[in-house]
Amino acid sequence: MSDRFFDDFATGDQAAEFSHELTRTDLVTYAGASGDFNPMHHDEVVAQASGLPSVFGHGMFTAGFLGKALTDYVGVGNLRNYKIRFTKQTWPGEVLTTHVSVTRTYDEDGEHRLDLDCSVTNQDGEPKITGTAVASLPSRA
Repeated sequence: MSDRFFDDFATGDQAAEFSHELTRTDLVTYAGASGDFNPMHHDEVVAQASGLPSVFGHGMFTAGFLGKALTDYVGVGNLRNYKIRFTKQTWPGEVLTTHVSVTRTYDEDGEHRLDLDCSVTNQDGEPKITGTAVASLPSRA
């Protein structure tokens, strides 16, 4: 059951931003949890041999970070749709910050819905993921 209500949101509202410095420990921890042991995410020698400056973050780690920001904002179980586009790689040492804003409130198919724009940027404002989401929330009435 959600403690968030449709009536609590308006077009233009923004969620609190969450920031996290991506570490090599994050990469190894995520690899173990996900089973994604692509050496580009943990082996510096292999990454550099392929022409990269370093190992880079798992895209789905960043997608999960943004997904948590979304559910923290609208409530667990209230997302109907979540679409993202990976725009740039993430690198250890970057500070990743989530951004979520309400772009529309409306009723559809018997539900009270919110359209959301969302993204993750680094400390320089460079987008790493951009996306949209739709949430359905109960009304207070």
